[in-house]
Amino acid sequence: MKKWPRIIIIAGAVGLALAFALGQLLPNLRTKTSGIEVDITDAQLIKKGEYIARTADCIACHTVLGDEDFAGGLPMLTPLGAIYSTNITPDKETGIGNYSFDDFNNATKHGVRKDKSALYPAMPYPSYQIMPDEDVAAMYAYFMSGVKAVKQANKTSELPPVLNWRWPLAYWQAIFAPERTFVPETDDPVLTRGQYLVEGPGHCGSCHTERGIGFQEVALSNADSEQYLSGAVIDGWRAKSLRGEHRGLGTWSTAELVDFFKTGRTDITAAFGAMAEVVEDSTQYMTEEDLYAMSAYLKTLSPTPGEPVTIVAKEDVTTQKLLDGVYDSRGSILYAEYCQICHRADGKGVPRIFPALEGNSAVYSRDADSVLQITLSGGRMPDTPHDRMAFTMPEFINLSDADIAEVVNYIRNSWTNSASKIDIDDVVQMRHFLSKKPKTATDVAPDLSITAAVQGANRE
Repeated sequence: MKKWPRIIIIAGAVGLALAFALGQLLPNLRTKTSGIEVDITDAQLIKKGEYIARTADCIACHTVLGDEDFAGGLPMLTPLGAIYSTNITPDKETGIGNYSFDDFNNATKHGVRKDKSALYPAMPYPSYQIMPDEDVAAMYAYFMSGVKAVKQANKTSELPPVLNWRWPLAYWQAIFAPERTFVPETDDPVLTRGQYLVEGPGHCGSCHTERGIGFQEVALSNADSEQYLSGAVIDGWRAKSLRGEHRGLGTWSTAELVDFFKTGRTDITAAFGAMAEVVEDSTQYMTEEDLYAMSAYLKTLSPTPGEPVTIVAKEDVTTQKLLDGVYDSRGSILYAEYCQICHRADGKGVPRIFPALEGNSAVYSRDADSVLQITLSGGRMPDTPHDRMAFTMPEFINLSDADIAEVVNYIRNSWTNSASKIDIDDVVQMRHFLSKKPKTATDVAPDLSITAAVQGANRE
């Protein structure tokens, strides 16, 4: 009997050694040799690569607020600790200056670094995998010749020992990021272009598709499942469903989507949080043709199974009460004191300046995370030249947990809105999350004049 523990230990050690050896081998099986030679001095190719990098929104993850573009270091919070984006400038010591095109292609599309280690799935290589090598080659030319080299060492992750090992990620890749190619759903060239942008470089599913037990996207395309782009909570925000149900894009027109991608706002709503960064860093730079293609494709997606295509009509009794000064709840008093000056008694705000709260699916979404986060921490619209200034939403972090819960529930269930209610524990959890979350470009006003403009509106 005494021999059994020794045998078990030996067997376990042998099994671990074999698993480690296979984990070292698997990334090599994912790498490809393209045979493509890239002229990184070709001005047209560099310009094309810059546009493709914009559609792929590389800058958002690889740039820290106030730091050099693409120098990395942006923390990404996970339940196990923070991981940091890497330096992808052409610096030869700390960046990717020594990467060949194949090295760059394998990292971008297959999640394998130059040293043949697996990349964390925070890098959306499952989406980028469908990008043509020729497009990645253009991006390579841009990063090698159009981006300023910055010497900035990469930060190690804060994941605990064992869990920060790289070789087990190879198994994750084998299971959840198998080799795939782009398969058009239609013969329509416009819709095909839109599908490609959404599914590939735009990697919309990275935020708008639920994650599974292994933190994998439960679907990488509409052909995989109707759970694709059905909405998810990420980074404390509710990334809304982009499918056809009422709480998704059922009430949006194609023209409104184009407008939103270009300016970060419509007459009803405005981009905030991570989506504001997407508009500011990526979609505002896209051509009208590409914006239309993406929007048209999204409007073809069927409603998420089980989600209502319409909602039950509800009579608005809120507006008149507020106009009459009838405050019959703590929430109504808080709304009148802190919110009404901008968002108005009817909850419709001011078109393209102060977003509507009434009839805004971001407000009455299934999860209240977005409303909670922006109420506590504030934010601002994306800064684009296509519309007016980037107005701010002030933070109300000094309100008590009970008051935050009251006003959020009031907003989500007033006028014609109907949504599930939150409690004080939800507010406490969001405060705790925000205490660890780093500031991003769209969490702060770009200049004092914008902040002053909103504060002035609040005093009127």
